[in-house]
Amino acid sequence: MEMVIAAPPAPGRLEDLKRRFFATPFQALLSLISLAIMVFIVWKLLNWAVFSAVFTATGGPEACQAAAGACWSVIAARWRIILFGLYPFEEQWRSALACVAVVVMTVLSCIPAFWTGRRIALVWGAGTGLYYVLMKGGLLGLPYVGEEAWGGLALTLFIFVTTCLIGFPLAICLALLRRSDLPWISRTTGLIIDGVRSLPLISILFTFAIVLPFALPQWLAGDKLYRVILGSALFFSAYQAEIVRGGMQGVPSGQEEAAMALGMSYWQRIGRIVLPQAMRNALPATINQFVVAFKETSLVVIVGFFEILASGNAAYGTGEWRFAYVEVYAFIALIYFVFVFSLSRYGAYLERRMSVGER
Repeated sequence: MEMVIAAPPAPGRLEDLKRRFFATPFQALLSLISLAIMVFIVWKLLNWAVFSAVFTATGGPEACQAAAGACWSVIAARWRIILFGLYPFEEQWRSALACVAVVVMTVLSCIPAFWTGRRIALVWGAGTGLYYVLMKGGLLGLPYVGEEAWGGLALTLFIFVTTCLIGFPLAICLALLRRSDLPWISRTTGLIIDGVRSLPLISILFTFAIVLPFALPQWLAGDKLYRVILGSALFFSAYQAEIVRGGMQGVPSGQEEAAMALGMSYWQRIGRIVLPQAMRNALPATINQFVVAFKETSLVVIVGFFEILASGNAAYGTGEWRFAYVEVYAFIALIYFVFVFSLSRYGAYLERRMSVGER
């Protein structure tokens, strides 16, 4: 009769912590010093941000300057400028509803029940159209507000959404063209992609915003905002095209050959066999590209747009609140963190749902 030797029990949590951080006296000393530094930093941060902070604007800037903590009253006094920028005060409810429309559109797009081409197109078309009507007006009795008055969070969301809405299909087209069997098509597409990727986004935005009108007739130049969006979408599509192409290269060639043997056309093979698996393979890098695109919306301030970062600069730019710039930037950083963290968590959910990386 064979004797079965049981495996030793797994170490508990306390034993694991002791092994990791207190294995030797020197390691224990370093762990305690690090813990003390972390506690000190957290306490100082909490004391500045919460315990000694001023949250109401009743005392004005003078009350903040006398306090030892953060001056959150600048947010209470200037939040409209941060969120809505130059948008007319009486119509700022429209800008708020437009932001809600974009968020609802994004949330609906993340629900699996809407993951069909027709439903996604309907959601994005309706959401973008509602945003445009609310922001610009001129319909349904809403006063007209030109694009030059758009600003704050609403403008940031609009640039991000339209950049992805235009750039993502363009990226798929570029990826397919680069996989073409015709050398002159694949090489020309590769030259375009590499040329765009070699340029900084700032130079592309500046070219589309300032230089392009001199090279085009006036009727074709369009508004500066839409030229900037096209430049941002082109930059996004160049990077995303390489991500999609990498996902396509991860699809086994035998699957496309089997589809050809079944008599499927080129577009049937691409739409039903190659692209779904390619997007699954490219999912982590795609989510990262969306995160980068959202943060890069802040660069439009260079070409004269009043997005949320420029609105924050204006919020503390007046003489009475000039000392509270840290609080304003902390509030803007929190807004960026909420959107970016939500994107990253949703990406992690999709990876688990689709078992990305598992074979």
